[in-house]
Amino acid sequence: PSSDCVMAEQLCLSDSSCNATYRTLENCALAKTRLLSLDHDSRVRCLNAELDLGNSSLLHCRCHRRMKKQEHCLRIFWTVHSSMTDAENNCESPLPSTVEHWKTDYNKLAALVSGKNCSQLAGDATNPCLRATHVCNLSKKCFRLRTDYASICTKGAGSEDVCDRRKCHRGLRNFFEKVPEDFTKRILFCPCQDEFCGERRRKTIVPDCSFQYNTKPNCLWLLDSCLEDHICKSRLADFQQNCQPVEMSPDGCSLHNHAACLQAYMGMIGTPMTPNYVSNSSVEVSLWCTCENSGNQKEKCDQILGMFESNKCL
Repeated sequence: PSSDCVMAEQLCLSDSSCNATYRTLENCALAKTRLLSLDHDSRVRCLNAELDLGNSSLLHCRCHRRMKKQEHCLRIFWTVHSSMTDAENNCESPLPSTVEHWKTDYNKLAALVSGKNCSQLAGDATNPCLRATHVCNLSKKCFRLRTDYASICTKGAGSEDVCDRRKCHRGLRNFFEKVPEDFTKRILFCPCQDEFCGERRRKTIVPDCSFQYNTKPNCLWLLDSCLEDHICKSRLADFQQNCQPVEMSPDGCSLHNHAACLQAYMGMIGTPMTPNYVSNSSVEVSLWCTCENSGNQKEKCDQILGMFESNKCL
């Protein structure tokens, strides 16, 4: 069974042979993080160190969603698998899929909303996104974490001041990691029949700060930013694994597990490759980037953008 990477690291450091191998891999990972080019001997030494781990629990360890030391755990995973530096390697996700069925009081809270005076909830019956927000507000945790990211992401957005995108992303990750999915999924994937509802759904993640730049960057730049970040790189691998489209499949999805795909999609929100709805009148999603001026990497760029724009699993 896959062990926790934090625990696996502790076991490895207590063994002199494993410790030495792990320190070598740390140097390899550090060199790649700093974009230092390794000579042939160094590359061989790094690959050999990874192979030397053999059946060590470090080689098979994984991290888990909502764990306390997730970022530290992911750093360990990518240290051990430092030879896998490109999204095209299709590395196995360090976040094993565990779609949880939350036993929350969502329905009880929804009943409270329904029992309120109709004038207090104008438009609630025809706006599932507004209803989902009202229900979230009745949960102390959901309300607090949603208010936290909304206030951070709104500061400076749409004005001459530049919002703190890094803090905004962290607030979004907190919300989607710590609030039960009963709430987060209903807010993010609420079904809309009109553009007013669609606008509310599109603005769930405060896109002026978390999603959009003044000009669209190249998608390969977004990918590079993602691969330099342990959390984003891990969640991208998770997204690729659980949202792998296959044209010959009846539902267009290789794993036939749309719940896991949606969970992986939510994991991308709050990373440098944050996706969002492209308009108020559709459920199409995309990254905020372009493949213009990609030169001889145009095909790779289109592939990155296509993972979101034309992914039948979504």
